[in-house]
Amino acid sequence: MYKFDGPVEIRLARPSDAPDMAEIIMRSWETAYKDILPPEYIREKNAVRPEQYKRAITDENTNSYIIRRGDKTVGVMRIDSPQDGDADGSCYELHNIYLHPDYFRQGIGTLAMEFAFQKARDLGKKIMLVWVISDNINAIRFYEKCGFAADGCKREKDAGKILTSIRMRKSI
Repeated sequence: MYKFDGPVEIRLARPSDAPDMAEIIMRSWETAYKDILPPEYIREKNAVRPEQYKRAITDENTNSYIIRRGDKTVGVMRIDSPQDGDADGSCYELHNIYLHPDYFRQGIGTLAMEFAFQKARDLGKKIMLVWVISDNINAIRFYEKCGFAADGCKREKDAGKILTSIRMRKSI
């Protein structure tokens, strides 16, 4: 568990955290992606999240974290090895970070990024990667504020419309 000077803590998720994790991601998607993803796509994804997290978060979890403020879970994140074949052993990846919309823009995401950077450094990694939808300007600004820059890699996905994601990186 990693504690901050303030009332925010981050720890590995346990099976009992799965309902809160699903709820946070559902609310975050509804807010953050409302003008980016088709509403029906968000509804379809959100409909399966509770069961998805119930299956995914086990006692053997080593890469999914919850972010708590006081006695309330306010965010989730997953950090792990990169999903790209071109990333070498010096890289680690932020696979996702989501906060409940009630906790946007309070500095919690920045604290969570510092936690992720430290975890990567503890593993001897030198670079942190993250993929972000190119239309998600708020997320791109956040990552830029944290020191990330686009590295030129792109990929497309059909999410009810074709979305382009860009990869960003930061030396840590």
